[in-house]
Amino acid sequence: MNAFSIPGIDLVAFVEATLAEDLGVGLPGGGHDVTSESVIDADARFSGVMDSRDAITVAGLPIAAAFFRKLDPSMDIEILVEEGTQIPPGTDLMRLTGNARAMLTAERSALNTVQHLSGIATMTRHYVDAMQGNATLLDTRKTIPGLRHLEKYATRMGGARNHRMGLWDAAMIKDNHVLVAGGVGPAVARAKAAGVEQIICEVDHLEQIEPAIAAGAHHLLLDNMGPAILREAVALVAGRVPTEASGGVNLETIGPITATGVTYVSVGRLTQSAPAADIGLDFTPL
Repeated sequence: MNAFSIPGIDLVAFVEATLAEDLGVGLPGGGHDVTSESVIDADARFSGVMDSRDAITVAGLPIAAAFFRKLDPSMDIEILVEEGTQIPPGTDLMRLTGNARAMLTAERSALNTVQHLSGIATMTRHYVDAMQGNATLLDTRKTIPGLRHLEKYATRMGGARNHRMGLWDAAMIKDNHVLVAGGVGPAVARAKAAGVEQIICEVDHLEQIEPAIAAGAHHLLLDNMGPAILREAVALVAGRVPTEASGGVNLETIGPITATGVTYVSVGRLTQSAPAADIGLDFTPL
């Protein structure tokens, strides 16, 4: 577990903060699991099995293990499935043996994390499969505040590539930037003059392609264009910079969109709308 990490997130702090939220640390009367402490003997032990009731792509098991080990460092935990694996319903994901109170207290935090991240990874895999090897799937910044690095980790487990991680790692010039700057060309030129290493420029019309490239855009986001217009755009770009289709993308439209020859397709719903995976955890007293 010590070897598992996700760039950009302090997993120790995440685990501590999540458990503190559930336990009500700092609130009047908070700081403990009143149910487990009043019902379960302090030295009681459980064995447990986490399993999936759905066909899913797995993400988040090492994080779930960290919740249990935070409350019982000596807990015996066996992770049975590698991250990013596609599994059928009924697959066992993790086996645990340890202190019963610790298991019950950590259960919801662990399950919430695995259900959420596996849901994202599963939806992402559905989109990757629907693309049939054409283009590369990108996620977006449409993430739950505070969970971006976890959610973008989950999209990677599903087979996508991360787009910008935030506002800091690339310039993305959109319609409002263009409006204030006075056009696509001037907006891109300003970013280039500022020394920005990666400049992504959104274009809404074919006429904006040449000014954007001429001014130094490194990547064009082709916004809300249907397949026919996308083909024209790809032909006009002629491989000079990568192209990204965005807007109106779902499982029904992504196939025709990727068939146009675009380099990337970005999908906000991967992190914005993925349903939680149905994952359970059953305990047996020892």
